[in-house]
Amino acid sequence: MSEQFDWDVVIVGGGPAGLSAALNLARARRRTLVLDSNRPRNSATFHSHGFLSRDGISPLELRKMGREELEQYPNVEFERTIVESIEPREGAGSATAHVGGGFTVTHRGGAVTTRTVLIATGLREVLPTLPTLRAFYGTSIHSCMECDGYEYADRPIALIGHTNDLAERALLLSQWSRDLIVFTQGIGQVSEADEAMLAERGIRVDRREVADVAGDRDGLSGVVLADGETIARDAAFVRPDYETALDYAAGLQLALDSEGLIVVDAAGRTSTAGAYAIGDATPPGPQQLIVAAGDGAEVAAVINRDLL
Repeated sequence: MSEQFDWDVVIVGGGPAGLSAALNLARARRRTLVLDSNRPRNSATFHSHGFLSRDGISPLELRKMGREELEQYPNVEFERTIVESIEPREGAGSATAHVGGGFTVTHRGGAVTTRTVLIATGLREVLPTLPTLRAFYGTSIHSCMECDGYEYADRPIALIGHTNDLAERALLLSQWSRDLIVFTQGIGQVSEADEAMLAERGIRVDRREVADVAGDRDGLSGVVLADGETIARDAAFVRPDYETALDYAAGLQLALDSEGLIVVDAAGRTSTAGAYAIGDATPPGPQQLIVAAGDGAEVAAVINRDLL
């Protein structure tokens, strides 16, 4: 049946999740195509942490190493392109419980047919609209506390956000430093009970509007408030909003949750037979690179079995 299709699996997204899945599918002798735009969410980050044997590596270098490892497998190809659409193929092959009639994947380099598709495109970050934030993002301003909190242990830190989970995030960030100020920008909600709980840990809540951040070539130096005061801080963590970029997958009619993430079962199967999803675009959302890579290995094993 596989000869009716150009590929057994087309993977959309070449980050740790997608590349890990491709590696394991290659070793299962599945004909696999990886399509990637090379626009990762963490491209501004110089170092990623928590990845066993690669602690501190650049996320871009990690992706490069992954692509180089795939080159030794003749049944895998990698193409830098943008996927435009994925459409089910009617009446192509015989459907099974988990694999349907296949798909046509159209990208800027052409169109291919495949028995299955794996979505691993991740999320887009929508950062707070502060004029100078991006100048320090990835160096002394970060979004992942588990990834970068250790480097600022016991130093003055800011947490800037507008969502209603700021107290929870501040509690986690206090694991690395109690010299912490939570800036709600006048929008994020921190209850009186949560503020009292944080105060017991020495954490202050500042509800004034944040106008910008300040710093120089050595990094962040402070948070600039709309009333003109600058509060000295060595680093800041921001709470972005996250968006999925799934317009290309509209033809799959995937079930999404209330946050726009792709609903999957424990094996990474979506609501559409033959379509799978892993990584940040699935609940619970953003995760560490090593977790995404592990998800890729798990779903690769599932796809290989389903294709049998």
